[in-house]
Amino acid sequence: MPIDCLLLTTLVWLQIKHFVADYVLQPAWMIGGKGDFRKPGGYVHAGIHAAATLPILWLSMPYLTWSVAVATGEFLVHFLIDHLKAVHGRRHPCAVNARSFWILHGGDQLAHHLTYSMILTVVARQSYLNV
Repeated sequence: MPIDCLLLTTLVWLQIKHFVADYVLQPAWMIGGKGDFRKPGGYVHAGIHAAATLPILWLSMPYLTWSVAVATGEFLVHFLIDHLKAVHGRRHPCAVNARSFWILHGGDQLAHHLTYSMILTVVARQSYLNV
């Protein structure tokens, strides 16, 4: 598959995965558990993201070691982004219709999607190096 098609397909699947994991598969206990290292919510949520990324990586970059390393990295980064957002949100609470809420939410989503840019970089390099 040409590299541009591979990267676009990978990005589309990562975006779909992100929507499902962040909005469909996230109940209140998961959301409430973010920002507290003692609660499982943030860990489970980041684990869902990492687990759902693995099959996408295996289809676009079928190297087990790299796939597991990238998914592990996504777990850590996703957990930290959400943790920091939750801590900030608790320290500076604001209504859902406030501009500051949407800036925080948008910044959170931007950080996650920049993570996908890094994942695509790894996929591109692995595809280029292992042709």
